[in-house]
Amino acid sequence: MAGGGTLDWLPVQHVEPASQLALLITSRDEPGTLYRVSEVIYRHRANISYIATSAVGETQIELEHVEDPPRLMAELEALEVVTSVKPVPSFQQIFGKRVIVIGGGAQVGAVAQGAISEADRHNIRGERISVDTIALVGEDRLAAAVRAVARLHRATVLVLAGALMGGDITTAVQEIQEAGIIVICTSMAGSLVQSADLVVSDPLEAGVMAVMAIADTARFSIDKVRGRRF
Repeated sequence: MAGGGTLDWLPVQHVEPASQLALLITSRDEPGTLYRVSEVIYRHRANISYIATSAVGETQIELEHVEDPPRLMAELEALEVVTSVKPVPSFQQIFGKRVIVIGGGAQVGAVAQGAISEADRHNIRGERISVDTIALVGEDRLAAAVRAVARLHRATVLVLAGALMGGDITTAVQEIQEAGIIVICTSMAGSLVQSADLVVSDPLEAGVMAVMAIADTARFSIDKVRGRRF
């Protein structure tokens, strides 16, 4: 960590629990296809934890509580609307936890630089952390983007970077904190700094600390610094 810190560099192995299964299903693009697929999954009493479709007739479905994966896959392949079914790594295994960076362009770039550099240090040792950014201005647009973070798959920490944020943005931050999202912000004017879990003056350092807060390979606890300013 820039500025000092204690790291645990023990390798991290991300392995799917035995009861979890990620499948890439190729099927016909027609009404009722998803219903037929989900019906088979329901009969196996498995839970769909994530689903994403593409424009080429492919659907990635991530399941929990799968008791008999071979039988489930065989029944899915037997469906008339399904072309193929194959197991794939989950998005958690491939991309891991997500750091989301939102705010003014120049500061977002600095935060992203710090987050990407720190994520590289952890990922090379077995961690999986990815960084997503978007430069936005305006209270309404920023508040909507903040609220959307709680709906993003694998999002675990949000960094807000700018010169002035408050009002509905602060309300949105409080809402996603209740959903378990860690919120870090740069030092700025406005009420946001009173609600963020951590306030960091240097944007680059804010990105570094965002990664440290969620990395399994770092000895850093957000609970020990929550409410502080650096």
